[in-house]
Amino acid sequence: MSFNETLQAKTAYAEEILSSYLPKEEGYQKIVLEAMNYSVLAGGKRLRPMLMLEAYRLFKGEGNLVEPFMAAIEMIHTYSLVHDDLPAMDNDEYRRGMKTTHVVYGEGMAVLAGDALLNYAYETALKAYDIEKSDNIIPALRVLSDKAGIFGMVGGQAVDVEAEKKELVLREEELLFIHEKKTSALIQASLMVGAILAGASQADVSKMELVGKYLGLAFQIQDDILDVTGTLQELGKPIGS
Repeated sequence: MSFNETLQAKTAYAEEILSSYLPKEEGYQKIVLEAMNYSVLAGGKRLRPMLMLEAYRLFKGEGNLVEPFMAAIEMIHTYSLVHDDLPAMDNDEYRRGMKTTHVVYGEGMAVLAGDALLNYAYETALKAYDIEKSDNIIPALRVLSDKAGIFGMVGGQAVDVEAEKKELVLREEELLFIHEKKTSALIQASLMVGAILAGASQADVSKMELVGKYLGLAFQIQDDILDVTGTLQELGKPIGS
């Protein structure tokens, strides 16, 4: 197969795993479940779950222990996008070429959908215990939590929001901090979790963390350039945001 064919096959597999872990849209809280699923299924490259699976296989991981974590990392990524798009933050009306969650479901329900996705991500990751009682699950969950939290993605977002509010001209180290935390952190988590679940050594997990750092920075540089030179069709969201 060509690279594009291989990529499409891997994306489809990640989509299949993700869909299998999404909640059923039923009960009195059905509307928030619909908003969660709408947000997740609106498309995307599925880069993070793919990287996690590749790292798992790189370190000779076998079976499907990694699958709940693949779904969890994409839920965390999607929650961050739902909240990023809110009027209080970037106030975007399009994401992945579709109307953003707050436009479709209202601002309040979008906040709840993001909150629900974050919480459900950890519920989903813990379903790995239903597959295998592995000692690697808790260390993997620790990395996932750390990279998504105040010392990871949320920390980077907080500095970004504060800088925009004050219209600061950022120094290079401040800009790198934002990108390393806001963008690189979840890519690092993907690679590290995959390696940990496969039983990789701490030295190899640290190497995956470094790879994720630079991959995330490269990804953000490209995204920032396209935000100036790209189109709505190319980005799936308005340029200049």
